[in-house]
Amino acid sequence: MSIDIGEISAVELKERLERGERPIILDVREPWEIELASVAGVTHIPMGDIPARISELDDNREIVVMCHHGVRSAQVAMYLARNGFDRVSNLSGGIEAWSLCADPSVPRY
Repeated sequence: MSIDIGEISAVELKERLERGERPIILDVREPWEIELASVAGVTHIPMGDIPARISELDDNREIVVMCHHGVRSAQVAMYLARNGFDRVSNLSGGIEAWSLCADPSVPRY
């Protein structure tokens, strides 16, 4: 069984946030990465902690998963989709794309 998750670009996410939409933005990077660059208002759960902390996430809300470049977040988005989360998408290009396309004040690393 193949599960399809959506992709969202940094520009599209920024536009949606500016319109007042409020998906859960789940940052799955490690704490040291958050210290280097972060986006305000996100939920931070490192990728390795997701299975133990999945109950902290609201499966009735849309969730956009992000990491550094979009690889780990795609894996977490698939995991969430396999575990009953219907409205999950991956931030294409991760925080790197966010820094380049949506908010250049966020440092790149």
